[in-house]
Amino acid sequence: MRIATAMKVFVTGATGFVGCEIVRQLGEAGHSVRILARQPYSPQVQEAVSRWGAGVHPGDVVQPASLQGAPAGMDAVVHLVGIVAEVGGSTFKRIHADGTRNIIAAAQQAGVRRFVHMSALGTRPNAASRYHQSKWAAEELVRRSGLEFTIFRPSLIYGPGDQFINLFAKVARWSPVVPLLGSPDARFQPVAVEAVTAAFVRSLDEARSVSRTYDLCGPETLTLAEIVDQMLAVLGRRRWKLHVPLGLAHCQAASIEFLFRRLLRRAPPLSRDQLIMLQEDNVGDARPANELFGIEHIWLRPGIARYLDAEAAPRAASKGLRGAA
Repeated sequence: MRIATAMKVFVTGATGFVGCEIVRQLGEAGHSVRILARQPYSPQVQEAVSRWGAGVHPGDVVQPASLQGAPAGMDAVVHLVGIVAEVGGSTFKRIHADGTRNIIAAAQQAGVRRFVHMSALGTRPNAASRYHQSKWAAEELVRRSGLEFTIFRPSLIYGPGDQFINLFAKVARWSPVVPLLGSPDARFQPVAVEAVTAAFVRSLDEARSVSRTYDLCGPETLTLAEIVDQMLAVLGRRRWKLHVPLGLAHCQAASIEFLFRRLLRRAPPLSRDQLIMLQEDNVGDARPANELFGIEHIWLRPGIARYLDAEAAPRAASKGLRGAA
């Protein structure tokens, strides 16, 4: 059994879907946590304080002055802040690239050497989507920082509170048809949030992970239709799956963007940039991370059964297999 060295860890994005699980695993591993919080009195922050004894530094990654002394006295920074859709001043460039530059500067000023960074599978030079372009810019800033970095690129992350499986589940509960966007042949490797966060936590004191970039992927390679089929099986529902032509999907995404960004001032649930990513394979090589960090993956159907349908969980888990991808 691998025993981690207790560390003091500064976490950005700690109140998000992945961030809450990171804080939980850090606390259970015996690490001390300080979190960056735009809203210090939010329920997520208060839970981190009351349950794990987390310290709180009020601040925002896009406001450098607010980061003054934020990671002071810490052993490592885990940088998770990210967005999946733009709204107002929260653009991909501003949050992913500029925000990462500001956190790096704060770490350097505080003398913190260890830096673990959240990127995304599909990030690469000359990517088609602006999301991946901004993630690549952030990765390059991390690589040039002089810090002892590790970069993780997860595939689609699922779990309680995700914005992927849960979105399809909501549609399936009220609609007889589940629309499928993107290429019908595009492949994905959905990965459980617990597996992703285990890699982050175990990398902190793993010297062999320094200056390395790792894919984090689940054990199954599936199309979007196959993912929806597994979700429907967990819910015990039968629905028609309808592949939406790309041109029509593009028009729908543009309309949704206008409605949410201009009128509701909220991030849209579907954007044209996301459509670009749904045209591409989202697969990688999980073996290096699995082997180094000892990650065990749960398969998709029993994984989503744990939170989509409590009654279905025992039935699905009995049919599931466990193992490294």
